[in-house]
Amino acid sequence: MSEAKVAVVVGVGSGLGAAIAHRFAREGFAVGLMARSADKLAEFQNEIEVAGGKALAVPCDVTDPVSVKVAFAEVESYFDAPEVLVYNAGAFKMAGILELTPEQFENCWKINCFGAFLAVQQVLPTMVERGRGTILLTGATAATRGSARFSALAVGKFGLRALAQSLAREFSSQGIHVAHIVIDGMINTERVRGMVLEREAHTLLSPKAIAENYWQLYKQDKTAWTLELDLRPAVEKF
Repeated sequence: MSEAKVAVVVGVGSGLGAAIAHRFAREGFAVGLMARSADKLAEFQNEIEVAGGKALAVPCDVTDPVSVKVAFAEVESYFDAPEVLVYNAGAFKMAGILELTPEQFENCWKINCFGAFLAVQQVLPTMVERGRGTILLTGATAATRGSARFSALAVGKFGLRALAQSLAREFSSQGIHVAHIVIDGMINTERVRGMVLEREAHTLLSPKAIAENYWQLYKQDKTAWTLELDLRPAVEKF
């Protein structure tokens, strides 16, 4: 079992998830890395370890309660119970109401919202026992506005925002900081750059800059906690 504090990042991809994991690892956290792709997770674990950090790759299907429970148990047995949970998993299917299949709609809701519910249930008991903990939930513009053809994303992100509010009101008095982060814009990743070739870097959100905000949320004094934070490039219209 590790003596370091533990952060679990659920939804570790090559953009924001990896940036958050690296940010906490640089501060001495042992980091549990969760996502569906075992191969990619192994790459991220190796990157953190090469940089001198501690990490554990744990494949996980956030739509499956058993998979989530097993994944968190593995992190706890290898390191310790998490001090920090970052839920960064997301799914997006742009389509009209009459175009979406029930399976597509349900899957998006499960990844964007239900998985977060499952994850927080795994970390809350120990956080309550310790009297401290931080839960950071990655939201989106769709959490505040259901646009046409975005229902599969918006319903889940609206739910995630509601979950954050309910969690904060139930557990903040017990020392647990819950924050919902609205990412209002496109994140600068290789996939996004391939989609918007004409966009300049300053018009996209930097994963490292976002990750720094997550770290600062963790560091906040309990006399001045943030429940919701919205982040966007300076040039983004809102």
